[in-house]
Amino acid sequence: MRRPMKQERKFTVVIERDEGGYYVATVLALRGCHTQAKTLDPLMKRVREAIEVCLGDEEDQSGSLELVGIQPISL
Repeated sequence: MRRPMKQERKFTVVIERDEGGYYVATVLALRGCHTQAKTLDPLMKRVREAIEVCLGDEEDQSGSLELVGIQPISL
């Protein structure tokens, strides 16, 4: 018996650099889903792991968001 294939989900990840030089990734569609690393390769591995953890904690996985744009605002 074959297992049904998992439906692939896409997530938009915002990557920023903090004052200490670390890269910080935020998954917009998953509340509280963040991770950080000193370089981009480990960051991408960690963000995948963080998404898996957040999806395991998320009860309603039906909605998804599409990034429309990012607008800087100065105060």
